[in-house]
Amino acid sequence: MTTIVVGYVATPEGEAAWSWGVEHAAAVGAKVVVIASDTPHPDVTPESVVEQLESRLADAGVEHEVVHFVGSSGAADSILDNAHRHDASLVVIGQRRRSPVGKLVLGSTSQRILLEAECPVVAVKAPR
Repeated sequence: MTTIVVGYVATPEGEAAWSWGVEHAAAVGAKVVVIASDTPHPDVTPESVVEQLESRLADAGVEHEVVHFVGSSGAADSILDNAHRHDASLVVIGQRRRSPVGKLVLGSTSQRILLEAECPVVAVKAPR
């Protein structure tokens, strides 16, 4: 079965990546592996994020796995490691909109994933 790895954090960019990845997985019959980062909201527990994602994925009717990791410094490593381990055919990440100066440099996590992934990477922007 084809596997799509989706990087997720509870932000508009993370939601955009999640939506695109799950819709694409449903369309092609792929399994989704969601790599969930710590939430930026201090009153939300990692367990509740994982439970919510698993419920949403079940509602979407796709085969899935949710992997939670702690710390933003490990986001690229976790996404790349899971993409390799699951022999992913695609990685989906959220991308922030940037100013003209900011467009010269991608975020370090996005840049690492785009440069080091062994499969195609889709970078999705959040709607305005």
